Amino acid sequence: MRVIVDFTVVPIGVGVSLSPFVAVCEQVLTEAGLDHTLHANGTGVEGEWDEVFAAIRTCHERIHEMGAPRISTVIKVGTRTDRQQTMADKVKSVRAKGG
Repeated sequence: MRVIVDFTVVPIGVGVSLSPFVAVCEQVLTEAGLDHTLHANGTGVEGEWDEVFAAIRTCHERIHEMGAPRISTVIKVGTRTDRQQTMADKVKSVRAKGG
């Protein structure tokens, strides 16, 4: 099943700057070959369900390896059965309506 996920990974107990941890997650998504978009408060990613969630798990594993004792992750998941739709399709649809 194809899925579009928006997720935010927050390492706890690592100080104020989180960008090194975000960079590791972005690398994981790239290595997995998943289409993704980094934004100010998280990352959008699309692909097959198992591949996307395996990548999120790998993000957790790598962040723990970097020394984070705890991680809090917020995940929003969207699926469709009527047709395939990408993140770019959704943005294009809004912009076509003047957004």
